[in-house]
Amino acid sequence: MTTDGQLPGPPSLPPPAVPDTTATPDGEWLRVHPASPFVRGWVALAAIAFFFGRDLFERTLQGQPVFEDGFARRAPWLLGGGAAVLAVAVLGFILTWYFTKYQVSGGYVRVNSGLLFRQHRQARLDRVQAIDIVQPLLARIFGLAELKFEVADAGESAVRLAYLRIDDARQLRATILARASGAEASFGGGPVAGIDAAARPGPGSPLAAPFGAPAPEAPEIQVLSVPPSRLIGSLLLSEQSFFIVVGGFASVVLSALTDNRAFYFYLVPAALGLAASYWNFFNKGYNFTAAVSPDGIRLRYGLLDTQAQTLPPGRIQAVKIAQPPLWRPFGWYRMQVNVAGYGTSGNAVEGNTRTILLPVGKFTDVMAMLSLVLPDPGTDRPDTVFAAGLGGRDSDGGFTTTPRRARLLAPLAWRRNGFAATDTALLIRSGRWWRELVLVPHQRTQSLALHQGPLARRFRVADLVLHTTAGPVVPRLTQAGLDEARQLFDEQSARARLARKRQTTEQWLRQVVPAVEPLQVPARPLSGAHVPGVRLPGTAASEPRTHHQQEGQQHG
Repeated sequence: MTTDGQLPGPPSLPPPAVPDTTATPDGEWLRVHPASPFVRGWVALAAIAFFFGRDLFERTLQGQPVFEDGFARRAPWLLGGGAAVLAVAVLGFILTWYFTKYQVSGGYVRVNSGLLFRQHRQARLDRVQAIDIVQPLLARIFGLAELKFEVADAGESAVRLAYLRIDDARQLRATILARASGAEASFGGGPVAGIDAAARPGPGSPLAAPFGAPAPEAPEIQVLSVPPSRLIGSLLLSEQSFFIVVGGFASVVLSALTDNRAFYFYLVPAALGLAASYWNFFNKGYNFTAAVSPDGIRLRYGLLDTQAQTLPPGRIQAVKIAQPPLWRPFGWYRMQVNVAGYGTSGNAVEGNTRTILLPVGKFTDVMAMLSLVLPDPGTDRPDTVFAAGLGGRDSDGGFTTTPRRARLLAPLAWRRNGFAATDTALLIRSGRWWRELVLVPHQRTQSLALHQGPLARRFRVADLVLHTTAGPVVPRLTQAGLDEARQLFDEQSARARLARKRQTTEQWLRQVVPAVEPLQVPARPLSGAHVPGVRLPGTAASEPRTHHQQEGQQHG
């Protein structure tokens, strides 16, 4: 930790391999892998096989002859019909592959698909919120991967490329991230205002790539990993397990008192649902690792279906750190984020999984992830402020809590519910048993609203709601003093307006003022924990932050 509160970065990352400049020219339309339609349509092939082989399978199980009388007369028709259906399916797969093309050109990634009903989708590179590489089990067997591009204001993944060779998917992701960040346009295609020649990466830098050529995959440093034992323990001590145990105990007591065994049947669907939930979270959280690179935060996880997410710096809208009561003795926390496109996914399970920044981790893991999400905490004592947000009460860490006159509205949580503002983010804490801490960067505050019901008017308190993109994080300050809520409303509006003025472009690399290469700074870890990471593109240094802080005070 430096004296100005800036989280330091580790030693400079090693330079990546030089990109292949003989690759496909920029702007050329390309096709996905020829095996893609078969990987996607294996269910249809399995359905055809089941339809024509079901009778044979059932007769085998019943111990009857495999072929019934008269089968020889019908065999040619069955074989001909099966072959015709299979040929139509294969032809459809081939035509689907032939008419699916993609292109990266002119600041857009475009995908054309469809045979009878044509579909054209495109996404602006400077609006890319995150890029995921997904490998279902069958795709992993064939060495293929699906590429997903999340774009702001998209109701679902704006672009999905399924499937590419895993190396091609990684290369395309690196190229798109380089262009989305402004690295290629900045350093390969010409200078950028505010960045002089001395600040640009050299030939060996991970951000340097010839304009129009594939960018090298940026190097990374692993930050943390979640051991399977901790993941299993977190599932066993989850809220679902608690309610299942309580329900099972109640069923046993009711069965003993009424001498009616029917209560046990109510546990069957609950147990099945719990098992499915356990498997989903274990399958998605297994082998969870987090790493940092110049192009963003990289998350990898999955047992059967693996997924690799890349969250560019500055694209995270809000962060929530939660601690259920059963996790408190072990010091475990869960982190979730709001990212444009993730919260509006059509698949609720997939959307919840992709918004998890840390499935379960200790305090040092939380601090390490916060150093990546919020490289500049905006305070000289971030460890004290964040610790007070996670476990403090009253005015610990500079928090302002619910006034004493309104303690009847929240007898247990009124000393916990509160807020604190740093130079870069607003912190909102809540909950006595289920503790939560929400962080919203000032530039990500889209709008604010004050809510006050009749009971709140009686105690002169109000709720302040911050609006961000849809997701699991709902920033809401509950039962704040009326005067404090109004003052925070005005001050947060001014802070958000000033922060958005400083963010002049969607390309996060162009926001760098002093330098863009990873720096080597002597580190003093948070609370004695080593916090690996790099100075992400778009992170302001301490001197510009002090200047902006003075500017904010003048505007205030």
